[in-house]
Amino acid sequence: MTAAAPALLALEDGTVFPGTAFGADGESFGEAVFNTGMAGYQEVLTDPSYAGQIVTMTSPQQGNYGVNDEDRESWHVQVAGFAVREASRRASSWRAEATLADALHDAGIVGIEGIDTRALTVRLRTAGAMRAGVSTVDLDPASLVARVRAADGMEGADLARTVSATAPYEASDLVAAPNPALGPVFRVAAYDFGMKRSILRRLAACGIATTVFPAETPAREIAAGGYEGVFLSNGPGDPAATAYGIAATRELLGKVPIFGICLGSQLLGLALGGRTYKMPYGHRGVNQPVRDLATGKVEITSHNHGFAVDPASWARDADGLALTDYGRVSLSHWNLNGGTLGGMRCLGVPAFAVQYHPEAAPGPHDARYLFDDFRAQMGGG
Repeated sequence: MTAAAPALLALEDGTVFPGTAFGADGESFGEAVFNTGMAGYQEVLTDPSYAGQIVTMTSPQQGNYGVNDEDRESWHVQVAGFAVREASRRASSWRAEATLADALHDAGIVGIEGIDTRALTVRLRTAGAMRAGVSTVDLDPASLVARVRAADGMEGADLARTVSATAPYEASDLVAAPNPALGPVFRVAAYDFGMKRSILRRLAACGIATTVFPAETPAREIAAGGYEGVFLSNGPGDPAATAYGIAATRELLGKVPIFGICLGSQLLGLALGGRTYKMPYGHRGVNQPVRDLATGKVEITSHNHGFAVDPASWARDADGLALTDYGRVSLSHWNLNGGTLGGMRCLGVPAFAVQYHPEAAPGPHDARYLFDDFRAQMGGG
């Protein structure tokens, strides 16, 4: 058996992790982050929200069940690089169509294994997410660190336009048709800032026919389409830099029900006059507890975000409701790990959003009811 080629992962603080390469030869640069999920590596790899990021999985072995076309969240692998403790050589599943290494190789993405992912995670958890590079060609630690420090950071990065669809399409071209058993099929326009296919599946399961539009589609085009709802998708990059998404959301507020997820939640917050900030290391995993203030219930949820909406953006009334130009807003959900704002619901206009992923691919299904809430809102509820 041929020995694996050496590889390096370098952080901007000068920390270097030597390992061996799997996947493609070459190098890439991005923000180093970690994901705590014990499964779901294929969904992570193909989630457009991970564009521009070198993802470390904290669970030690990855690739056990291989990859397949059905579980992809987008057309191709989106991460800038992938770091694991050990990559399984064998795909032990009847659904597998390729190995993890095959998937990275075919996508031209560099993977590195054999590194101490615990030490890397602790470093990111302590010092925060930072710029990084992974390479099989530049094996000089000093050289690679210097090039990492010259790379662009995530703050100010407008990445949604780089992963968005280039033309409108119907969700039914990719996923099952809307469930007609629920009654009238509602027509929704979805902004693709980094859309996941699992979201389209959940919308269809709730009797919603979705037309997906490129991220920079003007709001007037959506408004002219007679849609009964607007969906703001997840996506990568700095939400404050996604100016076109903020403008479109602001223009559509009050005209049609709006539901946002992840980046979509941040864009709604910005459209309501709020601010966003970069978190030290973000929330990425499938085990984040979120409290719904309306019910008192704690949901275990799937997250993938490095930015959050600042709840101090708005003045509050005596009931704790945020005061915005579009009326009062309930800061409805809170992450119990980091204390960050997890969701908001407008009381003056039909709009709500959550910072996490209720479609949960991968992850628990505690929050799937939010798609039903969207349907109810379009029905006048």
